[in-house]
Amino acid sequence: MAEEKRYDIVIVGGGPGGLCAGLYSARGRRKVVCLEKYLPGGQIAITGEVEDYLGFEHIQGAELAMKFAEHAKKFGLEIQMEEVAEVYTDGEDRVARCESGNIYRGKAIILSTGGSPIKLNVPGEQEYSGKGVSYCAICDGSFFKDRVIAVIGGGDAAVEEGTFLTKFASKVYIIHRRDQLRAQKIIQQRAFDNPKIEFIWNTVVASINGNNKSVTDLTLKNVKTGEKSTLEIGAVFPYLGFRPNTDIVHDEMKKDDGGYIVTDFRMETSIKGVFACGDVRAQLVRQITNAVGDGTTAAVAAEKYLEELEDKHARRT
Repeated sequence: MAEEKRYDIVIVGGGPGGLCAGLYSARGRRKVVCLEKYLPGGQIAITGEVEDYLGFEHIQGAELAMKFAEHAKKFGLEIQMEEVAEVYTDGEDRVARCESGNIYRGKAIILSTGGSPIKLNVPGEQEYSGKGVSYCAICDGSFFKDRVIAVIGGGDAAVEEGTFLTKFASKVYIIHRRDQLRAQKIIQQRAFDNPKIEFIWNTVVASINGNNKSVTDLTLKNVKTGEKSTLEIGAVFPYLGFRPNTDIVHDEMKKDDGGYIVTDFRMETSIKGVFACGDVRAQLVRQITNAVGDGTTAAVAAEKYLEELEDKHARRT
């Protein structure tokens, strides 16, 4: 039987931002629930190694995710494994309806739904995710020192991250399905001038291959001739784009051209009482450190919002 439950704050998404927001809200003696459809920790729960989170020189992503969840639950955060179907407003309530039929009502909602990199959808991509397939050069580039790396794509992110990866790699191939890049000219020129970068044009990845432990090579296909070839590499970074998970929000909400939620300095969206943190929000970089900072701010702002509502109701009585 579906249930309807009421909380002070409902958090949608259990990544680092959502769990941090939950910790602060629960520690502030609010009744708060975090709804997560997979595992607490979000993307880091399926990340191999993390070396760029302050205080942890080296830790497995799954272990860090577990620590986040345990810490938040210690202060009273309730975590429910639920997939949210829609988020909407109902008077002063902010509501999350789940695929299970359960309804979670709060006076404030914090969206920490993250986003998803657009995949190549080729054989080997899923199998070797975290074993040489990565979607974040800043996160994982240092793991591939003195290796040959392939970057897939031709936009700003692909070319910029390809240039960044030359700090670690012995060589970087940038593979693009067209014969010219979409990146800004200044970004292109930096890449063209970098002796470690070589471009492979008019080419797509047919498969990502490995030895069951890590990536060893790519099968490439020339889109003009159909000819296939093999490229030996130690890692591959697809940069085809990133899609924020905002489809569940059914009220009109301000977003940027990429579909990311626009917030103010309080992490509040264009809908009063609805806050956003982490990768779903419009910002410059997408790191664990960003997300937990956003989560802190969102929780504090949500608390202030609740206090304002409570003061308004008190004045009425």
